[in-house]
Amino acid sequence: EERAAREVTHISGRGADGATFEVQLTPDGSPARNFAFDVTPSRFVTGLITERGVCAATEEGLRGLFPDLAG
Repeated sequence: EERAAREVTHISGRGADGATFEVQLTPDGSPARNFAFDVTPSRFVTGLITERGVCAATEEGLRGLFPDLAG
C-alpha cells in the first residue's frame, strides 16, 4: 500500500496564536513516496532489533534484554 506523499512532505503545527497550520517540509516539486507497511505474520519474525541489542522474537528474548521492565 502506498499512502499520500503529502503525509511526508508536510507537517501540521500550532502557531503562537494557537491556530493550527500546515508547513511544507520539502522544496516545491520534490518527489516523495510514502509506503505503508502491512503486518508481518509472526511466523516470519525470528528476531527483534532494539535499542539494547538483538534478541529472539520471544517473550524470553525480550526479558533477557529488558530485565528491568519484566513484570
